[in-house]
Amino acid sequence: MVISPRPDCRWIVKQHDPELATRIGNEHGLPPLVSRLLVNRGIVDSGAIEAFLNPSLDNLHDPKLLPDYDEAVKQILSARELGHKIFIHGDYDVDGVTSTALFSRFLSKIGCDIISHVPHRMKEGYGIHISVVDRAHEQGAKLFLTCDCGASAIEQIIRAKELGMNVVVTDHHLLKENLPPADAIVNPHRSDSIYPYPNLSGVGVVFKLCAGITAELGHSLDHYYRAYLDLATLGTVADIMPLTGENRIIVANGLERVQLSQKPGLRALISKINLKGKLTTRNIGFNLGPRLNAAGRIDDAALSLKLMLATEDDVAMEIADQLEALNNERRSEQERVVAEAMEMVGASEDFDLPLVILAKEGWHEGLVGLMAGNLVKEYYRPAFVARIMDGEAKGSARSIPGFHLADALNRVGHLLNSHGGHELAAGFSMDIENFDEFKRLLLEDAAKVLSPELLVRTLTIDAETTIRETNLDSLAQLARLEPYGQANPEPLFLARGVKLSHTMPMKDPSHVRAVFSDGRKNIVTGVGFGIAPLFEGISPGDTVSVVFTTEIDTYGGKESAKWMIKDVMKES
Repeated sequence: MVISPRPDCRWIVKQHDPELATRIGNEHGLPPLVSRLLVNRGIVDSGAIEAFLNPSLDNLHDPKLLPDYDEAVKQILSARELGHKIFIHGDYDVDGVTSTALFSRFLSKIGCDIISHVPHRMKEGYGIHISVVDRAHEQGAKLFLTCDCGASAIEQIIRAKELGMNVVVTDHHLLKENLPPADAIVNPHRSDSIYPYPNLSGVGVVFKLCAGITAELGHSLDHYYRAYLDLATLGTVADIMPLTGENRIIVANGLERVQLSQKPGLRALISKINLKGKLTTRNIGFNLGPRLNAAGRIDDAALSLKLMLATEDDVAMEIADQLEALNNERRSEQERVVAEAMEMVGASEDFDLPLVILAKEGWHEGLVGLMAGNLVKEYYRPAFVARIMDGEAKGSARSIPGFHLADALNRVGHLLNSHGGHELAAGFSMDIENFDEFKRLLLEDAAKVLSPELLVRTLTIDAETTIRETNLDSLAQLARLEPYGQANPEPLFLARGVKLSHTMPMKDPSHVRAVFSDGRKNIVTGVGFGIAPLFEGISPGDTVSVVFTTEIDTYGGKESAKWMIKDVMKES
């Protein structure tokens, strides 16, 4: 069902099978609200429901099913036995840093001689720089081990082999037709892979491979999980991986391990976010992740790796302070360049076009992805943002449902020096003389696939409900659907025919606190941030439809149900 509260917004309300929802609720002892959500998310098989509601580490898949598992383990343990140096190469984002940290900590623990490296975004760029391969050889490495990168590094791996190093690639990115000539490529996206769950993060692949090595050595898996679930969880959530299957198991069991981590670096990082209550995926995505990413964006990701490998509290706190300062600098510069980009859009004749495509000298390469994300949020259009430097436009793109970035970039690939990515996020580079043609062809492409309806901001509502139904008991059961994230979003609800009793002032006038009633005895308080304009023309006593998520409010030590308002519409 589609509802249009305003010309610039529409609500799509999912419809469910009431008989199926009732049966699932009765069989599993679930309130109607939860059973309706399971049906609407396609979780209807009894075994799937149990696995989803009770994500157990016992249900993780056998690491031996990973492609090239045996050869990867053989190479790593052989280097250990022979005392050969292992060079670990990661990436500069949180997934790459946590992958490198997990490998480094684990391999050192079992007696390997290791060197760890994550690339400098500005000096080396994405992936493996050929000079780093040479450096690994010069430092005496006999095994070149990658994590969260390497699947497309053909030239670099050829060089490593020429220098006499063995190479094991662990990665999770989509593969091109030609694979590099590594001794082992552990990637669940391989076309010949029989691994049951392909959507692991980079650190997820490392986590599973090292779990296999733990078993091979006869060590305790329980102890291994307690030691490394924190890093696996951090990277999985920060890399916006789907929280389904094994990712859901890792994160559901790992959030507490992050909060209770004994690693000085994680403790120092958490101390910077003023955490109250249980750590959530939102804390990782919006608080911890950006701080770890800040170094890789505007400085050197080696600082973040150093934090994840720190063994002393005072050293960790000093590094966390540096990351805090870098993140504040990143945030300030991001606000400046986003405002600049929005000014360019407003002054352009392209304002009503289906895409936002911008390039400018002076923008920081590490911020163009964040800029693109901000522009998508502001204009609800796919956005391509590039930094011009030395005759090259290098940038990032973010999209909306309906416009597949990787496919679009493939269609203009003849204009690009490099490109890659997924449906909603991608990167690209080109000679600046190709930029105008790049823009023209992308706009032609968008005109074919982006209908006016797709360019209207959409809220997909999981279920209709009532004030009475969103009670404390239901919300406690609803928590069993956590952790929320990509592919398992926080449920969005619609309540119709409720009356606005009154609103209460908040310190920031852009925010709203409102009390709603169903006309009987049931009332609920709702809070909405930055939505005051939506309440213009709505007065106490009016009947409204409200779109919201739910929370259990513990203010004053007393629990109560609370709505987090996302949209509101006055009913006629």
